Amino acid sequence: MSEPPRFDRGHTDDLMSFLTASPSPYHAVASAAERLEKAGFRQVAETDAWDGTSGGRYVLRGGAIVAWYVPEGAAPHTPFRIVGAHTDSPNLRVKPLPDTGAHGWRQVAVEIYGGPLLNSWLDRDLGLAGRLTLRDGSTRLVNVDRPLLRVPQLAIHLDRSVSAEGLKLDKQRHLTPIWGLGNDVRDGDLIAFLEETAGLPAGEVTGWDLMTHSVEPPAYLGRDKELLAGPRMDNLLSVHASVAALTAVAGGKPPCIPVLAAFDHEENGSQSDTGADGPLLGSVLERSVFARGGSFEDRARAFAGTVCLSSDTGHAVHPNYAERHDPTHHPRVNGGPILKVNVNNRYATDGSGRAVFAAACEKANVPFQSFVSNNSMPCGTTIGPITAARHGIKTVDIGVAILSMHSARELCGTDDPYLLANALVAFLEG
Repeated sequence: MSEPPRFDRGHTDDLMSFLTASPSPYHAVASAAERLEKAGFRQVAETDAWDGTSGGRYVLRGGAIVAWYVPEGAAPHTPFRIVGAHTDSPNLRVKPLPDTGAHGWRQVAVEIYGGPLLNSWLDRDLGLAGRLTLRDGSTRLVNVDRPLLRVPQLAIHLDRSVSAEGLKLDKQRHLTPIWGLGNDVRDGDLIAFLEETAGLPAGEVTGWDLMTHSVEPPAYLGRDKELLAGPRMDNLLSVHASVAALTAVAGGKPPCIPVLAAFDHEENGSQSDTGADGPLLGSVLERSVFARGGSFEDRARAFAGTVCLSSDTGHAVHPNYAERHDPTHHPRVNGGPILKVNVNNRYATDGSGRAVFAAACEKANVPFQSFVSNNSMPCGTTIGPITAARHGIKTVDIGVAILSMHSARELCGTDDPYLLANALVAFLEG
């Protein structure tokens, strides 16, 4: 039986605030944790002993967060319902020796993270955000959310071939942003600036994980404002929907244990201690079983009944490049979440997984669409196959259809974020 929706257009308004507050994975998990705390969840440290009492808990590790809600009376072998997502997005990240420049320009040395659409970072006002590590090992978030950096494109007068041959960018030579003027490039200037910005003593910062972001805020677009333009929708749109869904079901008595797992480093392979190919999720799930007095047998039973939705953005049909899509599968924005299928297991969905997602959408009264890649083009992948293989968990790949994926500024429909969140609620309720 379908249920009235939990979320409406107000969810999309809130997504815009979440995107703005989350210019880095570290800010994203801090924003998620703040929302979980307001819903009654409490943080637990991995170095502490865990108890088996009911309620909501979460673990933070770098740019990753795992949160779960244990209903009253949950048995040790109670299965999990997991929504998986990722917090990172392709961008330009600061190198270990950041201070550089030439010909009277002061610049910041950057490295390419993931697979960004490089041209989308040109001639755009950029801020700088991330994590500073201090001498005592503690960390401090920093966010310079104003025009600080810019990667200037070469004027057409100096590159007449660009119109005929297209833009060609050398990742090493052409993407170094400027941030000031001066002939005397001094080592330590950027970090000293960030120490001052963060209110830290000079010389206190000994490590950093810093990245650029577009400072242009998210905005509704179009005649009827049916579209939403903004940064990092891949994949903070799913993180935001997952947090909203988990907090919505917390306090109830679902027949499962609902879980949110938002990993870092999906854009470069997930192989880190905070990535989906690391031990974080499995460790949290096992410790939850054992904290409730469970045995290895209970752990095996719980995992056997567990289902994970890997929620990540996918490709809406592009009106200018429709031939790049499968001719019979054209996901449209505002058509509801997409179910991703690839028989070569680049996505983890199979027929039984499709049935699980279809049941959740039917319960939530949410339409959904199917996505497969054009046979002549390589298919992307997600955390879905990694999660399925690493933990032996049935996994289904889903998401929201967008345009301009991996651009500094992406585009989705205004209805799809809350349609996704409603489907996730129904899924987490079991």
